Amino acid sequence: METTTFANRMRDLGGDVVANMFALTEKADIISFAGGIPSPDALPVERLRELADEILRTSGKQVLQYATIDGYGPLREWLAAWMAETGVQAKRENVLVTSGGQQGIDLAAKAFLNPGDCVLVERPTYLAAIPIFKTYEVRFGAVESDDEGIIPESFEEAIRRHHPRLLYVVPTFQNPTGVTIPADRRKAIAEMAGKHGVLVLEDDPYAKLRYDGDPAPSIASFDDRGVSIFVGSFSKIVSPGLRVGYMVSPAHVQPRLAQCKQSTDFHTSNLSQRLIYEFCSRGYLGPHLESIKSAYMVKRDAALRAMERYFPEGVRWTHPEGGLFVWAVLPEQIDTTELIKRASEKKVAFIPGVPFYFDDTGHNTMRLNFSNASLDALDEGLNRLGTVIKEAMGM
Repeated sequence: METTTFANRMRDLGGDVVANMFALTEKADIISFAGGIPSPDALPVERLRELADEILRTSGKQVLQYATIDGYGPLREWLAAWMAETGVQAKRENVLVTSGGQQGIDLAAKAFLNPGDCVLVERPTYLAAIPIFKTYEVRFGAVESDDEGIIPESFEEAIRRHHPRLLYVVPTFQNPTGVTIPADRRKAIAEMAGKHGVLVLEDDPYAKLRYDGDPAPSIASFDDRGVSIFVGSFSKIVSPGLRVGYMVSPAHVQPRLAQCKQSTDFHTSNLSQRLIYEFCSRGYLGPHLESIKSAYMVKRDAALRAMERYFPEGVRWTHPEGGLFVWAVLPEQIDTTELIKRASEKKVAFIPGVPFYFDDTGHNTMRLNFSNASLDALDEGLNRLGTVIKEAMGM
């Protein structure tokens, strides 16, 4: 089939970046800081196996059958109550279970965006969100950020300039930078969005992976105008393979999101939903989170020490309080899309920064994931990467 027969929305979706990222993680001889994936040691395999055996033995015919679009009722009830930790008072009718958090981004875009609408995003932003929004033929506007995330004044200026339909934001341990927006800025963002009628799509899959500091309330908790949609996921805290996420939205919005889901996959896997519900409702999630946070904090600290030891002067990077990523900015003359070729020769991989920008900027930036590598691999891989950077800088 000629590529000219594809729809216009298929142009420049950038899917090769994600495909290549996971291909790198599967090469045994490469130390990869590319994929944003949990450590294999963080996956609760035995506990989920026990639960799967019990669920299939006692409720097999039910979980292997079709189910409601909105999701498993008891799980929705549990999620509504759990949202209180973010400051959001939700009920079951506010919750839609999704097939991973990324589906939540897609459903919100499908429900609210028309061709030509403007979506405001951080620069940089989550790389997979960009092609999702491009699919709906929108235009993008930038909201400037600093070491504390979105600058509220920049958001208000972007509203005046671009007249956006939606703001997409990853407020906690942002992918890719690891930056967290503090509570006062979250409140200001919610107030400005409500004042101007801008939808806020709050994508928050990393918030439970906090190693230092105190948690901040969600942007949605400050919303008194009904403009916020919260997206969460169990991919980073339990298992990405189960593909269970959730959306929390105003009660009049949730049914329309469910309509969009019906035309996509009808419902999320029953078995996956039951596994997540039983894992959480029986009290396994809390101890599991404490265990993986302890392990990830050690890895984060090891990565930051190694970068301090091996990276040359002129390179700067973030110091995240949680999450899975460190963001590095290299001297202006370094192009990380070229640097990755040299790094691959040294058997080390990262994600160049350009795919995290809708306007193809960020050529001298990179994202480094620290959760998946062993401590020895973190040290050796960052040593190799530091050597590659020094060579590119002529040192």
